Amino acid sequence: MSQFWSDIVHQLTPYVPGEQPKLSNLTKLNTNENPYPPSPKVLEALKAQAAETLRLYPDPNSDKLKAAIAEYHGLNSNQVFVGNGSDEVLAHVFQALLKHDKPLLFPDISYSFYPVYCGLYQIDFETIALNAQFEIDLNDYAKPNGGIIFPNPNAPTGIPLALEKIEQLLKSNTRSVVVVDEAYVDFGTESAVHLIKQYPNLLVVHTLSKSRSLAGLRVGYALGSPDLIEALIRVKDSFNSYPIDRFAEAGAIAAMQDKAYFEETRQKVMATRQSLINQMQALGFDVLPSGANFIFAKHKTRAGVELTAHLREQGIIVRQFKSPSRIADYLRITIGTDAQSATLISCLTALLK
Repeated sequence: MSQFWSDIVHQLTPYVPGEQPKLSNLTKLNTNENPYPPSPKVLEALKAQAAETLRLYPDPNSDKLKAAIAEYHGLNSNQVFVGNGSDEVLAHVFQALLKHDKPLLFPDISYSFYPVYCGLYQIDFETIALNAQFEIDLNDYAKPNGGIIFPNPNAPTGIPLALEKIEQLLKSNTRSVVVVDEAYVDFGTESAVHLIKQYPNLLVVHTLSKSRSLAGLRVGYALGSPDLIEALIRVKDSFNSYPIDRFAEAGAIAAMQDKAYFEETRQKVMATRQSLINQMQALGFDVLPSGANFIFAKHKTRAGVELTAHLREQGIIVRQFKSPSRIADYLRITIGTDAQSATLISCLTALLK
């Protein structure tokens, strides 16, 4: 350990993202990227930005992007916050809204960046165990807290929460912020966005990485009451006034406005997901219900580490979480194209037979 580090650096356990292999010709099903390219209108918008204006700073407020997002969701621009991917948005959320005397609550099996943020910002937290069916039971969150955060659908399980259950939580938990992380919501889970007008303590976080195929552009946003958004802006402007560059803003606006392409590609992903679930079950896998662009599956007799290693030998990359032990035999498999699913099923069939 370096003698020059700040004390807190010695205490941090950084987030480990999904592997980005350098090899070509892989069937890459480990990081929940969209198998389809961005909207053609996005590419046109990006080309238009390759101009001499790149010498100028972008709009620090991203007003045009906020307006496009607000119009899409039926909100006002002062209810929108944008950042460099939803991870940066979440980082500001943790610092601006979730650091209090009482502990922050989130699921024990969930997005593994949450405890990392708590370590970075020194936030006291308590994890709430998923039930026996790997579901979030919001009744378990009825306790004193400094905030509540959970993904819907959850990750890595993919299981969605019914909107009425979220509203029940909001009705009972009025003294702290409730953050619903909807990174995968567009693949068949009902969004909580329309509850924002009724519940001033609700913040909903979205990303353009998944359903709009812009993981490489890094744009995320939060939706909530003007009061919550103002707190995020104060943190952001104390950290980086220009998180959204000219390319990112132009591409994100085009993606939000091309509703037809968005609907076409998400429907393709959902159709492939259902087909893959059926085929995996026929091969002896238990597959959890999914409202995301991935599935979480466990074979009845074969270990997860064995399956992951075999698939890798065949050039297929999926994600396996070694801890907690409760999910060690599960594979998180991104929904790819029909052709990629066929490759996966063919490989598994050969192994299991």
